[in-house]
Amino acid sequence: MAVKAKRRSVTKVKRTVPARKASPAVPARGYRDLQEHLAALDAAGLLQVIDAPVNKDTELHPLVRWQFRGGLKESERKAFLFTNVTDSRGRRFDMPVVVGALAANQDIYAIGMNAPLKDIGARWERGMAKPIPPRVVKTAPCQEVVWTGKDLIGDNKGLDALPVPVSTPGFDAAPYFTATNVVTKDPETGVQNMGTYRAGLKATNRLAVRMASREGGAGGYLHWLKYQKQGAKTMPCAIVVGAPPVVAYLGPQKLGAHRDEAEVAGGIAGVPINMVKCKTLDLLVPAEAEMVIEGQVDATYLEPEAPFGESHGHVALEDFNMIFDVTAITMKKKPVLASIISQVTPSESSVIKRVAYEPMFLAHLRDQLGIRGVKRVSLHEPLTNIRKVIFLVMDRSTSRTEVWRALYGAAVLRADCGKYVIAVNDDIEPDDGDAVFWALAYRANVLTDVEVLHHRPRGHGPKSGNVNEDGSLLIDATLKGDMPPLALPKKEYMEGARDLWNKLGLPPLKEQSPWHGYDMGDWFEAWDRAAERAVRGDYAENGRRTAQRRASGIIPETPCREVEGDPK
Repeated sequence: MAVKAKRRSVTKVKRTVPARKASPAVPARGYRDLQEHLAALDAAGLLQVIDAPVNKDTELHPLVRWQFRGGLKESERKAFLFTNVTDSRGRRFDMPVVVGALAANQDIYAIGMNAPLKDIGARWERGMAKPIPPRVVKTAPCQEVVWTGKDLIGDNKGLDALPVPVSTPGFDAAPYFTATNVVTKDPETGVQNMGTYRAGLKATNRLAVRMASREGGAGGYLHWLKYQKQGAKTMPCAIVVGAPPVVAYLGPQKLGAHRDEAEVAGGIAGVPINMVKCKTLDLLVPAEAEMVIEGQVDATYLEPEAPFGESHGHVALEDFNMIFDVTAITMKKKPVLASIISQVTPSESSVIKRVAYEPMFLAHLRDQLGIRGVKRVSLHEPLTNIRKVIFLVMDRSTSRTEVWRALYGAAVLRADCGKYVIAVNDDIEPDDGDAVFWALAYRANVLTDVEVLHHRPRGHGPKSGNVNEDGSLLIDATLKGDMPPLALPKKEYMEGARDLWNKLGLPPLKEQSPWHGYDMGDWFEAWDRAAERAVRGDYAENGRRTAQRRASGIIPETPCREVEGDPK
């Protein structure tokens, strides 16, 4: 069994994996399972191993949460592997728990995809355009251990024997599976869907599963409706925990109902994904998964589920959701239970979506709509879960009509994305709120550069209040014409001053964009020459030249170019 009644005496040790090891090769199957992925993270210095006892009900998720709320840079975040998991009932679990292994930061995500970050977009495009059907195998690591019947009922049995963490202690009503790929099958077409849905423990052999019913929500919910329509009493369902990362990343992406996520994962990996038939269901699941929970979802009755801290950053209050009766639990002989950090963003779930959604939006605008001048799409992540605020980084030469085509195109791609869509130029860093406000203040005219789209669905968010519809606010905050330079010293002088700063032993600097002045179009070479004379100390020569240009009959603050024309 995975749990023992007494807590062992374990020395409290917290060890960090060495910074670099030889990265393990991708196995012959062509993609890594979760534990092979952990070894690759270990080699990259991205795995933090915690050997001290940690309570899964009160300490585990809060500990990992601190790296998202404690001021660490994204590059400093890691996956956490807990080898000595306990609970509030005094039990100790032999099964390790890992959190953050899918996307605590973008480098972890890239290792999971086995591709450099710059190639992630192309991998997704390949997976969508050239899916590869899975390979069905007869034996699989995920079925080395099988629990059925009496194994599922009673204390320390079934779900109760698993170290499932409480994600939001103090608010959540139960431990929840969060790193899931929930498999259902369309009863009409036979196409499987694999979505990431929360699943909360109700009993040793019962879960409550939430499959979003909103527009653009869960494919599993659409299957459930079809089973209802056919008069079926239950819907077969398998909850995969700890799928190979290249498969796990498909769960949150909300592909079309006609797409089989396993085929798209094969296209991303470039090889077929091994799948095996469940022990008690006619469903296929990833053969190398750490664990699979098989069961039937009631097609008639629903049960109150939650509260649970949701990915929109608020606690989801009680809803009636699906009842999942467990028929089998299968797993590897020595599995690792995977969990993800969600709730308030940035989080693991928001990184998973952002890294995939940004290239998806860019490909839509560039390739599907043929819009010129879009250089980058940035989905705002902190506190907004990437869905609500979209930035379009546009080339300076882009025409106004193309900017607006991009704004409209981004707003309508997904029903749950794009409450605010803002176009900026490439001198504005979308992740810098001050820079964005700067663009809004000086580059967007409220009367001419703002549009409101009506009749959008409310999207992913707390259900409090009675608002059923929302809208989109589109803002063109790009430059509409030439402007004077940014009033900071030119780059070479700021770089020289930085060298002096460092030589003086002053506190370490962190560049804050913009950190130097640059030409924004409204500038002439004559003014460059005057500035060069000033830094040489020859300001008097500038004074001699301006004295020769004296004029009368004009009022103060009259631009020189209005009197003399553009400077030569």
